[in-house]
Amino acid sequence: MKTNYSLLLRIWHWLNVIAISGLLGTFFLRKTFLSWRDNSTIIIEKLSSYGIEVSLEQAKAIAKAIRTPMWEWHIIFGMIFAILLVVRLFILWKEKGFGYDHNESIHMHIVHNSYKVFYAILLFMAVSGLILTWYEPLGLSKDFTHSIKEIHELVAWIVVIFVPLHIAGVVIAENQDQKGLVSKMISG
Repeated sequence: MKTNYSLLLRIWHWLNVIAISGLLGTFFLRKTFLSWRDNSTIIIEKLSSYGIEVSLEQAKAIAKAIRTPMWEWHIIFGMIFAILLVVRLFILWKEKGFGYDHNESIHMHIVHNSYKVFYAILLFMAVSGLILTWYEPLGLSKDFTHSIKEIHELVAWIVVIFVPLHIAGVVIAENQDQKGLVSKMISG
């Protein structure tokens, strides 16, 4: 297994941590505290208590307007993420692959192949996110875009599951057979 990580790979890794954290944070906000479904009900109820009546459509528009600035951050993090994936492909090309030892254990072979699958998932997330952002200039229908959005959100849950598994795996590896793994990703 590769024992040192290049400066370019380390910088990429930590920028990727920031981008994915931003994407997951805005995703969770959208699904929880800033859900237009929940907040439109709160808006209707709260305004009604003041004697102000609004329709469900008006409350929905207000709830969506409240979360728009946060969702703009999701798009910014998504653009950064997409650029970082292109940089990662450059790093792979420059450094001649993932740097895996072909004589590795079965366990490490499975781990490394899972990362390849995860990169394919990340590539899908980046491409589908870009499609969702630019569907109008691309001339795509709202129906097609809605289907992409549904799949994009479903696949996002794989990322949600993978991130803590990745962190747990790094902690386990650090405390078992790969001592110094974390410091190598920080200092090379």
